[in-house]
Amino acid sequence: MKRKIFLFLTLSMILLPAFVFADGIIIIDHPPHQSKEIIPLEVVYHRVKVDIIKGVAVTHVDEVFYNPNNMVLEGTFIFPIPKGASISELSLYIDGKKVAGEILQADEARDIYEDIVRRMKDPALLEYMDRNLFKLRIYPIPARGERRVELTYTETLKYDFGTVKYVYPLDTEKYSSAPINEVTIDTTIKSDLPIKSIYSPSHDIDVVRKGNNEIRLSYEERNTLPDKDFVLYYTLSNEEIDASLITFKERGDAGFFMLLLTPKHEVDPNDAIPKDITFVLDTSGSMKGEKIKQAQDALEFCIKSLNRDDRFNIIRFATDTESFRSSLVVASKANRNNALSFIKGIKARGGTNINDALLVALKSKRRSKRPHILVFITDGEPTVGETDLPDIIDNVEKGNRDKTRIFVFGVGEDINTHLLDKISSRNYGVSEYIKPTEYIDNIVSSFFKKIQSPVLSDLKIDIGKINIKELFPKEPPDLFAGSQITILGRYRGSGRSTILLSGFVNNKKVVFEYPVKFPENDTKNDFLPRIWASRKIAYLLDEIRLNGENRELVDEVINLATDFGIVTPYTSFLVLEDQNEGFGGAPTRGTEEELDMMSKHEMLTKKSGKFGVGSADKIRDLKESSKVSGPLLLSIKQVGDRTFFMRKKVWVDSEYKDGTKIIDIKYDSKKYWEFVKENPKTGKFLALGKRVIFNYEENWYRIN
Repeated sequence: MKRKIFLFLTLSMILLPAFVFADGIIIIDHPPHQSKEIIPLEVVYHRVKVDIIKGVAVTHVDEVFYNPNNMVLEGTFIFPIPKGASISELSLYIDGKKVAGEILQADEARDIYEDIVRRMKDPALLEYMDRNLFKLRIYPIPARGERRVELTYTETLKYDFGTVKYVYPLDTEKYSSAPINEVTIDTTIKSDLPIKSIYSPSHDIDVVRKGNNEIRLSYEERNTLPDKDFVLYYTLSNEEIDASLITFKERGDAGFFMLLLTPKHEVDPNDAIPKDITFVLDTSGSMKGEKIKQAQDALEFCIKSLNRDDRFNIIRFATDTESFRSSLVVASKANRNNALSFIKGIKARGGTNINDALLVALKSKRRSKRPHILVFITDGEPTVGETDLPDIIDNVEKGNRDKTRIFVFGVGEDINTHLLDKISSRNYGVSEYIKPTEYIDNIVSSFFKKIQSPVLSDLKIDIGKINIKELFPKEPPDLFAGSQITILGRYRGSGRSTILLSGFVNNKKVVFEYPVKFPENDTKNDFLPRIWASRKIAYLLDEIRLNGENRELVDEVINLATDFGIVTPYTSFLVLEDQNEGFGGAPTRGTEEELDMMSKHEMLTKKSGKFGVGSADKIRDLKESSKVSGPLLLSIKQVGDRTFFMRKKVWVDSEYKDGTKIIDIKYDSKKYWEFVKENPKTGKFLALGKRVIFNYEENWYRIN
């Protein structure tokens, strides 16, 4: 009898590590007269180097395969090549000789893919039925030995209204019998035009800018099996602020959109908008020791990094408050030196008077359209003065007449995350929590670098005649040099429109215009619906976390989670022990600490301690994430914008309803292969397995 395992998981930002399949596959020929089962080859490492210069991408692949069997094997290396790409170099040496391969066009390649699927009884390769193919025979593959393959291919990337897309096929490593030790993609982009937005919906990337015209980015993961292609978007523009629109819409349904706002990476200090910034530091007794020393180091860095025309103030608080100056002062050399002396003299003693400290800081602001930023660092709950939390929140909100952005840094775990999150979220900022193992000075100084040069403040966005709804975030933050704002939403209607972006530069209102098109039917960017759903779920969960559960919010979370395959504290999914029919292993379950945090939705509303800080961090990350997570569990798979659930060993589209008229097709039958050849775009659904229910061109099909 099959044992059933129920896993109750939490937010998608703490999901189990993803399965990733690297590109090249070696299909092994089963030796004649060999009854023993052959273990599929393992991939030792998979390294990719990409150079994109003026729209031409040169991709170099370096991959090592390991034969875990006690016998010499022979096989065929295959690689699905992007349309329009050409192989320029191959390096495979056997006994000192270079071995040549061949490139097959899509029509010819289709027969190869079909033959492999038939022989291996595994339809995973069907999603590549419309791609070209590179094919290479490899012999011998030594017992307990390795074979290294290197290849380079070149392609010209399509430039579409300022946006360029690059895709690397990183999702066919299903045939590795063990996790890959190392998967890396190292990419350099150089362009004559300034590179503005850089975005990957598929993977977490680290981006390093080398001026306005060059970017280096990287993705790295170890002991893993990734599950989707590596997708990268970047935009080119001479505009002072670039606005890039990405859309997804199926005809007749409400569409999804992503708007990326990106200024120049480098701004001359003389051109930066002067900012007002007030530092509010908790100096109560609980900050004594290493905490206060790190906080002082952080403030010293920030003061030294102020721009010439900035204004600033410092307020330290414990039982009472003490200000460096009665109001904001210009960041002259003399004022900065005096401020550094003030910081050195700070001592940690007394209680925690949060209410008075924030009200004093807000009063020090002189009315102007300059952006005012308040950096609030604390490690405790209010113990002196006003201690009623709702009253503190209301007092701060009422006292903030000038739309000051309050950024909160909570130190340690003995803090009230609900209080701090409400203070920041209701005052146009965000909260960040510094765990006991982290350093205050590193995190605060890193934040200060990001907000050092404002470009546009008090942003407003008007998308014209297009009807938009459910925007996240609901109000855009200020725009800083080197930053990027991502706005997700839904739209109805279609056609051309003009996006108006307005804001203030040096107390003067400015307006930027961007002609755009919202299509009636555009299904290329099928990652968008799930990212939008993740954002909406994050905001719903935050509402529940801060204000308590109600049935309407919980039901909305459950409906979205089910439709889009996103695991939340309110959804659970059944996993069957034997449902993994491919060669890949089961996903890692995560740490015990994570599982404890995931197990009960009651953990979501914890205000303090490990779980309170953990929940606050996870939801903040999900609000800011623009990446498609997944797969979530073996019982859930995401194919484009569709979610499939395992039901009685059948992969079922989440939109399928029992009783719906359906067309039955038997797997591996004549009718099946005729259907594959006539409808190659269904390969991405058929690749799920031998039992699938899916919708294609308004018809439902069941493969059985």
